[in-house]
Amino acid sequence: MKKTILFTTAVTAMFFIACNSNSSTKDNNTGMNQDSITMQQNTQPDKDIKMVAATFTSVDPAVAAYIKTLVTDYLSIKNALVNSNGTAAAAASGKMYEAMKSFDKSLLSADQKKVYDDIESDLKEHAEHISKSKIDHQREHFATMSKDMYDMVKAFGAGMTLYHDHCPMYSDGSMWLSETKDIKNPFYGDKMMTCGSVEEMMK
Repeated sequence: MKKTILFTTAVTAMFFIACNSNSSTKDNNTGMNQDSITMQQNTQPDKDIKMVAATFTSVDPAVAAYIKTLVTDYLSIKNALVNSNGTAAAAASGKMYEAMKSFDKSLLSADQKKVYDDIESDLKEHAEHISKSKIDHQREHFATMSKDMYDMVKAFGAGMTLYHDHCPMYSDGSMWLSETKDIKNPFYGDKMMTCGSVEEMMK
């Protein structure tokens, strides 16, 4: 029994150490401990963070409004998971799923449609799963949904400034998008709220 408790304590400590460790192989934006991440959030100007511009510079206004709706629903899911609120995450995912079902793809150019179609089915699947799952499973789908949303925003823009954040701990490293530079981890909530770093800024 004592060995089991000791092992569990050691594993937990390793998780916290890994999250807070400073990797010499990363640059100053991504390889820092928790204290310096907090400092960066408060002091580092946006101009010092790598910028990512949208691929498509000419997007139909209705498409731009639709993508912004998806982003807003995505951020609602993210914030619900930060607060460990599975019910709110499910509701926001349901809204995203319904919005995707009613989108008029004829508004897209041929190039835009090809990119959108490559993302749509996976994004819709994750939204549907999150709307019907418990929080642990929601977080699993959110990790993959975040990659899809990153690709969507990188292609079409978001209609707002977003930050691409990275958590080194969850599922061997997972990313998410946030509307603020402050790190609020959706994969662990208040267990490891500030675990992560800002990778990029997207406008």
